[in-house]
Amino acid sequence: MYVFVDPLCPECWSLEPYIKKLTIEYGRFFTIQPIVSGHLNHLNKDQFDKPIKLRDIWEKTAKRTGMSCDGDIWIDNPISSPWIASLAVKAAELQGKKAGKVFLRRIQENAFLNKLNISEKDVLLQCAEEANLDVNEFENDLYSASAKKAFQCDLKLTQEMEVDYIPTIVFFNQMSDDQGIKISGLYPYDIYVRVLKEILQKSPIPSEKPPLEDFVAMYGSIATKEVAVVYDWTVAKAEKEMKKLQLKRKVSKLPAKYGNFWNYLL
Repeated sequence: MYVFVDPLCPECWSLEPYIKKLTIEYGRFFTIQPIVSGHLNHLNKDQFDKPIKLRDIWEKTAKRTGMSCDGDIWIDNPISSPWIASLAVKAAELQGKKAGKVFLRRIQENAFLNKLNISEKDVLLQCAEEANLDVNEFENDLYSASAKKAFQCDLKLTQEMEVDYIPTIVFFNQMSDDQGIKISGLYPYDIYVRVLKEILQKSPIPSEKPPLEDFVAMYGSIATKEVAVVYDWTVAKAEKEMKKLQLKRKVSKLPAKYGNFWNYLL
């Protein structure tokens, strides 16, 4: 699965619950390859100089999808060089694909929830620390030729696969010569499952979901919305179950503009 994303795209952020659920239920059948695509969508490309417009887009997406993103960042602390965040993801990936995925999540959290300017070096170093990267190595790699080349490769792949909107997922079956299937935009979960089954040419049984505490521990930080999607609960039910973990001092609550996030306490 190639997942084409932009760290600052609110729809990419809103795809997170479905990616987690796909991974939990069917992750034994695929690997995820995040591709950093830059600012493809017209509302990303043309409007970084229109902060009020960007704020409104973020706020509407949060209300529609349930994944909180605070659009006030574009008024209070606008991100000056959005492409630096994409380059930083590739620098993080030089420490391994898993490290890159965790780092991507941390910069998304800091942008969408904490309203931090993730094009600033100090913020990126903070994200690297939160992602348990080797911070010195990350700092050396940030503007390196290797990171720039990796970013250019992602942009080239985006072009070759004719991806013109993000998020986009392209499903490939390595055991088949058939063309991949491309899904652009945000869709209900069952659409992704249907496409996965078509690519696999079979209907696999979904894996059993882990206990909630194990799920939160796996990711470290989780939104109530993500819990609701993964466990097929209402948001109210998910909130109630997370509060039980909070009472057991397993998680701490991070109130966001739209809904809550939870940090796992080691």
